[in-house]
Amino acid sequence: MLIITIKQGKEKSILAGEPWIYASAIERVEGRNSEKMKPGATAIVQSSARTFLARAAYNSRSQIRARVWTLDEAQPIDHALIKRRVKLALEKSAAAAAKAKPGTVVRRVNAEADGLPGLLVDGYGGKDGYLICEFQAGGVDAWKVPIVQALLAETGCRNVWERADDLVRKGEGLPVTSGALAGDAPPDEIIVNEEGVQFSLDLKTGHKSRFR
Repeated sequence: MLIITIKQGKEKSILAGEPWIYASAIERVEGRNSEKMKPGATAIVQSSARTFLARAAYNSRSQIRARVWTLDEAQPIDHALIKRRVKLALEKSAAAAAKAKPGTVVRRVNAEADGLPGLLVDGYGGKDGYLICEFQAGGVDAWKVPIVQALLAETGCRNVWERADDLVRKGEGLPVTSGALAGDAPPDEIIVNEEGVQFSLDLKTGHKSRFR
């Protein structure tokens, strides 16, 4: 088990709801081969007085050393928690997705705001369209399988694509990979509308240009 001890006084921001723990706030990290652990390993975060503060995803390769999952000591970080948070995020964004006009990309999962630090999911085309995921932190990358399972089950959309931001993934010590996680790849180009302006968008890469 990994245990992160926070410097005295630095626990205030965590208790106030700050989801990121930077290297500068950490006094020490204890646990077998902590520096060699796969990015996203679950750790217990404690104060300098050894009081429980949080459970978090630890990544020795990132300047954001840990991203908080929960402040509840009794809450395990497991498949059930991850799937439940995906479901709640999708429920929260369901109204916007239902009202979206054709050719609109809708944010379905919004990272820290949905309790899934580093995970962005955009939807295009409803059930017959595509879900585009970006796993921008080790924690959500480690839970990729249950995340995709929940997306498929809760939306009915069969096509899930992983998009990789090279700089972000490398900064997290994660391999830069992209491709279909379920179903088919999106087309090379779609036309999207943003506030009445049309753009050509490659869903696979996120590259966008003004449509003429």
